[in-house]
Amino acid sequence: MGPIFVTRYGSRWMPEHLTAIDGTTSIGCGRCFKVCSREVMHLHGIDDTGEILGICDGQDDDFDGELNRMMRVVDHAGRCIGYGACGRVCPKNCQTHVAADKVAA
Repeated sequence: MGPIFVTRYGSRWMPEHLTAIDGTTSIGCGRCFKVCSREVMHLHGIDDTGEILGICDGQDDDFDGELNRMMRVVDHAGRCIGYGACGRVCPKNCQTHVAADKVAA
């Protein structure tokens, strides 16, 4: 049996950690990023073939003309505390969340 998580009111609760965002489904709205206080995901540049070019820091990133679009990438999954606000605000249900007792340490 895995760990038992309990709210401060004594209710059992299982955190579900964000592990991935599906770039083919995501519309890049940024709602997930806005509600995440843990900086689990960041905006990355994507080329025509779907390859991730790198993080966009907001300073005219065009990756030598290779930039096709931008999307959120889970680049710090270990920071996720599993409260799930990002999944609740996602209009496309493009995120993968895994229960805390199933996430590899």
